[in-house]
Amino acid sequence: MDKYYIFNKPYRVMCQFTSEPEKKNLSDYLNIDKEAYPIGRLDFDSEGLLIITNDRRLNYRLLNPKFHHQRTYLVQVEGLFDNNAVNLLQRGIDININGGIFKTTSCKVEILENATTLYERVPPIRFRANIPTSLIKIYLTEGKNRQVRKMTAKVGFPALRLLRFAIEDLTLEGIMPGEYKEIGKEEIYHLLKI
Repeated sequence: MDKYYIFNKPYRVMCQFTSEPEKKNLSDYLNIDKEAYPIGRLDFDSEGLLIITNDRRLNYRLLNPKFHHQRTYLVQVEGLFDNNAVNLLQRGIDININGGIFKTTSCKVEILENATTLYERVPPIRFRANIPTSLIKIYLTEGKNRQVRKMTAKVGFPALRLLRFAIEDLTLEGIMPGEYKEIGKEEIYHLLKI
């Protein structure tokens, strides 16, 4: 029987069930069916929405680039993000992926007025009184290795914090870092627009 879990991956947690010395992993937080595994990955230093399932069809549908599922990221960047950076990212930019140049597809980017929409991270991001930060929301339909971080750095705004908040209509709403919930097949397929 297929099982589906939504997990809010905390900062500095490996996106796997197997252990590595002195690093937390999924088994430190989830007590679930042993045949379930994460769909896709979030970097060790990224946070947010992770789907864990034993449904191979769902895995295929979410990871195959031809299906273009929208992913929503909240990114806290160093500096005052401006409309020029928004326009550059929205048109698509060249970034380095595995030693080659990759042009990102067009995407939607918003500057958020209030950085307090993010919950506190443990440990908190570094604070510099003389360097402001901005919070942006990026909607992507692709997911190359460290793509969001490479995109914001390329336009001059290094990412300080990265959180995947949603995949299509499936969100982290009400799930705090380190928490997870089980969800039914019909509901998750509906929210993911599959």
